[in-house]
Amino acid sequence: MKIIRNGSQLSVKGPAEWFTGQTRIDSQFKGVEPARVAGAIVTFEPGARTAWHTHPLGQTLIVTAGAGWAQTEGEARVEIRPGDVIWFPPGVKHWHGATAATGMTHIAIQEALDGSTVTWMEKVANEDYLGEGGSE
Repeated sequence: MKIIRNGSQLSVKGPAEWFTGQTRIDSQFKGVEPARVAGAIVTFEPGARTAWHTHPLGQTLIVTAGAGWAQTEGEARVEIRPGDVIWFPPGVKHWHGATAATGMTHIAIQEALDGSTVTWMEKVANEDYLGEGGSE
């Protein structure tokens, strides 16, 4: 058994090439081979979001606080709230983050394929982030 104690890992700022706005990544974990699971707790300040990305084996999000938005390519943006569990299938291009007015925290869980858990792409345009109406 291995326990990663709360507070034993430093919080890290979400890298600017992968996120827009202020984000914090906490409690990162990665399974030891042959396990493939990896994850973290990610906190988004209002207006913050990921860039478009895909996961080779999919991704599960569990929203724990606040209110957020998520979108898969070609579909409408949807609101996500605490207790929601969101599944993005393997290879599906998507983004997720806080709403424009409210922060959001989620647990992100994904598995590695050939050592990779994610492929990062372009930043989310404001039109996609704000939705069709161009506002919250």
